[in-house]
Amino acid sequence: MRVLLISANTETFGMPVLPIGLGAVAAATEKAGHDVRTLDLLGVDDPELSIRKTVEEFDPEVTGISVRNIDDQSKANPRFLLRNVKEVVSWCRNLSPAPVVVGGSGYSIFPESALAYLGADMGIQGEGENGFTVLLSRMREGSDLSGVPGLYLPGRGRSGPRQFAKCLDDLPLPEPRLWVSSEDLDEWVPFQTRRGCPMRCSYCSTASIEGDTLRKRDKKLVAESIAKYVETGFTRFHFVDNLFNLPPSYSLDLCRELIQRDLGISWRAIVYPGKLSRELVAAMKKAGCTEVSLGFESGSDRVLRSMHKMFSSSEVRRASDLFRENGIRRMGFLLLGGPDESRETVEESLAFVDSLGLDALRVTIGIRIYPFTSLAETARRENMVDAEDDLLLPRFYLKPGLEDWLRKTVREWAAGRPFFIT
Repeated sequence: MRVLLISANTETFGMPVLPIGLGAVAAATEKAGHDVRTLDLLGVDDPELSIRKTVEEFDPEVTGISVRNIDDQSKANPRFLLRNVKEVVSWCRNLSPAPVVVGGSGYSIFPESALAYLGADMGIQGEGENGFTVLLSRMREGSDLSGVPGLYLPGRGRSGPRQFAKCLDDLPLPEPRLWVSSEDLDEWVPFQTRRGCPMRCSYCSTASIEGDTLRKRDKKLVAESIAKYVETGFTRFHFVDNLFNLPPSYSLDLCRELIQRDLGISWRAIVYPGKLSRELVAAMKKAGCTEVSLGFESGSDRVLRSMHKMFSSSEVRRASDLFRENGIRRMGFLLLGGPDESRETVEESLAFVDSLGLDALRVTIGIRIYPFTSLAETARRENMVDAEDDLLLPRFYLKPGLEDWLRKTVREWAAGRPFFIT
């Protein structure tokens, strides 16, 4: 079958990213014997025209649309990004009779409500490498769609049980040839070596997207794939694993594999502030790590416990010091306004950040409420959201009585600190 895969993301907040999820599904779809065309709308001046030209040239039999973000997670002025995706779905419907299937990380959090809002024909929740290819096989054969992993149909809920690949090595990695323009070569290539997160932080949606069981790719296959990118001309990589340094033994072995190959790359990663060894940080540096994101979210131990974090502020400090000593740039994050927040804990967090001497810091005021999280349960219990609210439209938790003071305090604090990023 001719399959058109579109990355609908046009946003650059945080940082511009190449569509790794779309690339993974494209690789699996090609492996299953289909003719695949990909289209990334990021940076496209006229998305509708680009889709029109691609549809006219390729004449797809099925169109898949990847949904990365639901909104921008900004409480002050939230932007509901599904409106743009809804337009993409509408354009595809008007241009071609091909059924439209949506998927992606953002969609997987809200599979039923997002499908209804977008008006697509079907949706695949979770790992599309499996569910989408099974769906295509059934469509090609004209057989019954019941039982397709993660499949949602409008008004009928989930058709098949959700499945997670037990072995990630069974799923193909995106090919470098998907991104071969001179502009792409200057991008940070997203790379995922692990999926799933067992930590269950109070506000986090990762379990809805990837499950709560940590699954790993073989370190040698990871290094081989990165080497292919280097041969193509890519030299900068962003490990998008939720917890790069867990488990520690895997992370150390992966760094050693990269060191042995001497690929001349630079990379960044998201690091869990606990369970961090001096040996691993030194290996990360030698393997090419230039920057880490320390997602500690608070400098108050009381708030950290409330968020279900499994580390303390002292462990955050130790991690920050280890990276600083090894010359690795550190970016920190504060997530202020949660259930156990107070003026005292906010001031404690700001003082804590000052003491770390970070290279960069992002502060978020108010926490996006996602379904199936303990934060959502708290918000409902405190009547911040209705019991029937599916939370597709952005809702935020901000401790009552803190909002005006918190915004003023952070604004004044940030004014004299050049490392603060808006």
